[in-house]
Amino acid sequence: MKTRTADISRKTRETDITGKLNLDGDGKSSVDTGIPFLDHMLELLAKHSLFEIDLKARGDIDVDYHHTVEDTGLVLGDALNRALGDRKGIARYGFSLLPMDESLAQVAVDLGGRPYLVYRISNRKKKIRDFDLGLIEHFFRSLVDQARMNLHIDQMYGNDPHHAYEAVFKGVARALYMACAQDPRVRDVPSSKGVV
Repeated sequence: MKTRTADISRKTRETDITGKLNLDGDGKSSVDTGIPFLDHMLELLAKHSLFEIDLKARGDIDVDYHHTVEDTGLVLGDALNRALGDRKGIARYGFSLLPMDESLAQVAVDLGGRPYLVYRISNRKKKIRDFDLGLIEHFFRSLVDQARMNLHIDQMYGNDPHHAYEAVFKGVARALYMACAQDPRVRDVPSSKGVV
């Protein structure tokens, strides 16, 4: 079985991000974006997908968190796309129905090469401490575009914003775990078109 890893870096006037991704890891992570809430969510993503994520980001967070959050999504999406390679032998589809205390998130993913995001969050809280929760949609849109995947997120209910977004990230992790899984019976690209 080939190694499914990627090393990625992205440097702009606004951010400087380096990352390593191993799809066949054990869930260990080292994440430092300078934004504690984002770090926590990415650690959950690694833990529950069993991906190994090593990511360091420096950005203009003294101005705003937007560039760092968005560019982190771009880097992780690019790493996922590269680590998947030609996508031969993967399950392609994954889904999760994930509870976190009173919150519930439903997630479905298709790694079929067509970027699309459906993002519905029932929790109406705007912030956790100083973190604008609206930035999470930007993160996922960037991730989806670069990873070339279709992602549907429906955070169905839950009053506590931390629980709501934790359910989302864990749900995405479990759906990606399923979609990235390799099946020895599948030798080709999982598409009737023959390409992804």
